[in-house]
Amino acid sequence: MENRIKENLSNPEELERLYRSNKKEFGKEFLKIYSEIPEKKIAEYWKVRLEFDRASENERKLPKSEIFSLIIACIISGFLIKLPQILKLTVADEIFYARNAALIMFLGLAVFYFMSEKIFRLKHLIISAGAFLVAALYINILPVNNESQTVNLAYIHLPLFIWCVYGLIFIGFNTKDMLKRIDYIKYNGDLVVLSTIILIAGAILTYITLALFQAIDINIENFYMNYIAVWGLMFTPIIATCIIRNFPLAANKIAPVIANIFSPIVLITLVIYLISITLSGKDPYNDRDFLLIFNMMLLGVMAIIVFSVSEASVNKNQRFNEIVLCFLTVVTLLVDMVALSAILYRLGEYGLTPNRTAVLGSNLLIFFNLVLILKDLILVIFKNKSINQVEYTIAKYLPVYFVWTIIVTCGFPIIFGFK
Repeated sequence: MENRIKENLSNPEELERLYRSNKKEFGKEFLKIYSEIPEKKIAEYWKVRLEFDRASENERKLPKSEIFSLIIACIISGFLIKLPQILKLTVADEIFYARNAALIMFLGLAVFYFMSEKIFRLKHLIISAGAFLVAALYINILPVNNESQTVNLAYIHLPLFIWCVYGLIFIGFNTKDMLKRIDYIKYNGDLVVLSTIILIAGAILTYITLALFQAIDINIENFYMNYIAVWGLMFTPIIATCIIRNFPLAANKIAPVIANIFSPIVLITLVIYLISITLSGKDPYNDRDFLLIFNMMLLGVMAIIVFSVSEASVNKNQRFNEIVLCFLTVVTLLVDMVALSAILYRLGEYGLTPNRTAVLGSNLLIFFNLVLILKDLILVIFKNKSINQVEYTIAKYLPVYFVWTIIVTCGFPIIFGFK
């Protein structure tokens, strides 16, 4: 890091990349070499910035404007998620939640984002509001048919589409800035970790609360689960986002540790699982349910790889993590190839259906993404390239998933005639 800082003192953009790749190490190394370069104007700028970041992090309190934004976002999310009960609508809860839960959650995040931003852009607000409105209208006018594969696929893929829309909001609609895309990927990793911690704490509080009231013969379970628990689920990502925005070092210390622990564990588990499949005689080619679980596992491991790559650059000694990620990517590619061959076999045997087409397309997208990630990881390990190159590859590939979610959500019902 020290040498790379010295080499790029005349390259502000590369210095910013180095800082974002590992803020802690960058700050430590830059302040260490500052005495050698005090005459450079950019050195003085970075010294002030780094020392201000350290001081403000230690003394930082949640601004009142952030608290106000948090409350408003939570109120809107809480109101919308209970809309059927408030307006006494006849729609079943499970159908309403399947259609709107993710939409409402991301809307709450978007509201918090816009209210927290110092620079207000009306154009971005109008585009964002339009996207959420169109998505809400579309998903709610789809026919209620539990047997329709295309409608169920729309329910599954709409949250991914809205996740992409929120990503555009997060990066300020600056689609050309790869650093902002990388920040969004890292933010999602931090969001998952912090939200999980909050939910675990909430589950413990729920158990204690219900037990206390049960001990005095008052049953509040229905009320608690229908209101407090549901609202808690909606509020959790907004609260976690508020923490990430205002106390970034707290999140940055947790997520890399989780990534470092999970990557080798997932690798070992995946290898053992593949061996167990061979010994057990399970057949993904003829067992539909097993193939479904197989694909869910693939998606989960892919998410872990992306999360681990985005956090790997935070560690100074990362060679072991890079090797683990490389092996994990290879094993995941093998899993994906087995899944692809099974899907193609089933297409040949049983014909084309919306579900098989969607699964085939998703697996192909993941396959090509993994190939690109593996290529970069090999260069990182054997050619001493920066792990940041893998992040850039992942960031560049995000629009491909965005287009696919639009095709499945909006195109499949029309192409397959709501089958």
